[in-house]
Amino acid sequence: MSSKIATTGNAGPKVRSDCEIIMELTAGGGIRIDLSSKVKALYGDSIIDLCKSILKFYKIKDASLKINDSGALPFVIAARLEAAIRILVRSDLEYLPEMLKENIYPTTPERRRFSRLYIPGNTPGMMINAGLHSADGIILDLEDSVAPGKKDEARFLVRNALRQIGFNGAERMVRINQGDQGLTDLDYVIPHNVNLILLPKCESVEQVIKVESKIQKILSKNKIANPVYIMPIIESAIGVENSFAISKSSEKVVALAIGLEDYTADLGVPRTAEGNESFYARTRIIVAAKAAGIQPIDSVFSDVADMEALRQNVLKSKALGFVGMGCIHPRQVPVINEGFVPDESEIEKSKMIVSAFEDARSKGLGVVALGSKMIDPPVVARALKTIELAISLGMLSGKWRDEMQAGDN
Repeated sequence: MSSKIATTGNAGPKVRSDCEIIMELTAGGGIRIDLSSKVKALYGDSIIDLCKSILKFYKIKDASLKINDSGALPFVIAARLEAAIRILVRSDLEYLPEMLKENIYPTTPERRRFSRLYIPGNTPGMMINAGLHSADGIILDLEDSVAPGKKDEARFLVRNALRQIGFNGAERMVRINQGDQGLTDLDYVIPHNVNLILLPKCESVEQVIKVESKIQKILSKNKIANPVYIMPIIESAIGVENSFAISKSSEKVVALAIGLEDYTADLGVPRTAEGNESFYARTRIIVAAKAAGIQPIDSVFSDVADMEALRQNVLKSKALGFVGMGCIHPRQVPVINEGFVPDESEIEKSKMIVSAFEDARSKGLGVVALGSKMIDPPVVARALKTIELAISLGMLSGKWRDEMQAGDN
């Protein structure tokens, strides 16, 4: 055992739902715990009991703990203490909180991904209510939002969050780090019912294959049946040029995203509201994804205060062919969701196209027309996709729902 001191977690006047743990292994003296918490009168005994049970699990009999609590939930305290222990003691054991049964559900490649909300992986205060914001996906982020010195302890927190926070049915995502760090991240998150892994700064097929191979090994080892899918994020010029190959690199790749902050930095140009500097990259990503039969996903919009600018950006994104985008603040979620939903005029036009097509087919006609315009199969296919989406969102019912369901059968 080492005699050094380990400090994990966060403390300070602006910290909430977290704790700081300062741990030292001692030569004798048993377990000594100094707890500072505003809720000590109510929960002090349970916090101390939890810490003692974790120390006993790791067979630690002599240690000094200083805990500065800011309203941390048990899964947070457990993650912070385990991280401290693993700094001081060699161990492969994991102290796992119970998995919520409602968090065990699969995803599908074609699942709707209008919005995905980034949650910093070392900030539990932002995790707790993440499932209440109605995002299609929640991303627990281990990459850019976590300081380099906090990467290791963030893994324990994200792992415990996957088991304990309510996702409210949202797709359960984790953005891992680059390279070997990212492969290590997978050991901590894949066994805990992740639906999708975001692969940042992806530039090659080899990166995808390495991640997919590691995921499959972990799934097999843990006898997990639900698949884990991959969303590469393209954030460089070489990544853009390789985007189609990346899209086709694995059956587990279900979406391709672009990250414009890093991409424009790679070009050496500022990111602008007009987006002329990234137009080529965005359209290249869309074409690559569509050609591969997967979903193209747009970058985040960085101005969290300007909702009108976000709304206009979403409409442009949708017009280009993107089917979703990232969110860095909960207030962006409803604007993005509303923007990607088909509007009434789109639905009505799609209904007219499908009706005209069905009418012509019932009459044995080889030519389909709507007014003065001829309708070809790609137009009908696009209209059917709009109707399918409207039905899935509860925007269509009655005969349209019945006919689509009958068609599925």
